[in-house]
Amino acid sequence: MSVYASQGTGRRKTSVARVYLKNGKGDITVNGKSLDDYFNTKEQAYIVRQALMVTDSEKSYDILVNVHGGGKTGQAGAILHGLSRALVGVDENNLKPLRANGFMSRDSRMVERKKYGQRGARRKYQFSKR
Repeated sequence: MSVYASQGTGRRKTSVARVYLKNGKGDITVNGKSLDDYFNTKEQAYIVRQALMVTDSEKSYDILVNVHGGGKTGQAGAILHGLSRALVGVDENNLKPLRANGFMSRDSRMVERKKYGQRGARRKYQFSKR
């Protein structure tokens, strides 16, 4: 039997977040640091807390997050996705408000790969006629 009430995996761009919920008083730990210490800006911390605000469960759970890959904004989006999935695992009634706000769908936009013979994904080398 797991100590955690629920868990969820979230992804955005190349970031992957494993989110674990446990009954508690609202502490959020990301890679061993507090949420505000881990993220540089208040906007990124706000993105993470959105799912908790929508479901009115900001002070209900302690949250442990392991996240890797990508940048900080992609990681914040991955944590939001994983946290939303974990909240639905705890209570099925959370699904409707989370889906209405778009937190249950994965943002699948990724950087397009660089092609051979080109400078970038779309950028070509300059053509010289002579």
